[in-house]
Amino acid sequence: MLSTELLIEAFGRIRGGVHSALKDASIEVLTYRVDPEANTIAWLVWHLTRVQDDHIADLMGDDQVWTADGWAGRFNLPFEPAATGYGQSAADVAAVRPDPKLLGGYHDAVHTRTIDYLGTLTEPDFARIVDTSWDPPVTMAVRLISILSDDLQHAGQAAYVRGLAKRSGL
Repeated sequence: MLSTELLIEAFGRIRGGVHSALKDASIEVLTYRVDPEANTIAWLVWHLTRVQDDHIADLMGDDQVWTADGWAGRFNLPFEPAATGYGQSAADVAAVRPDPKLLGGYHDAVHTRTIDYLGTLTEPDFARIVDTSWDPPVTMAVRLISILSDDLQHAGQAAYVRGLAKRSGL
């Protein structure tokens, strides 16, 4: 199996986790918080999708789906368009209250772009240095694994929060 095939399979698992967390979720479930500082399903899915969008666009040398395809306007969040969720406050987390179909649609658009991009890569592409600000410099392969790791963790957190929300009676 080629590296691209493995990556496509792995990114598909993120998509599956996202859609499981969003399936038939009410706004109460999407915004459920274990405590006032905790992340919500809505924020977790938005954040993992923003990070994937940001990083894949950077690897491609292209604009993000978020801005290029008008998702930022549809979400109408009180953040700068470049915001990905990194370092946001509890109040910022609470501000992410999209409809689950909007959230799923944005994730699907980013997922489709990611899969399309992965399909263009060849084995030598994975050794390309994409970030020299780290020691050692980051290769494309390492960056893609970083995106996968972060997104899978957040998708798992969203699933966990959904379970807690359901157990609370929502």
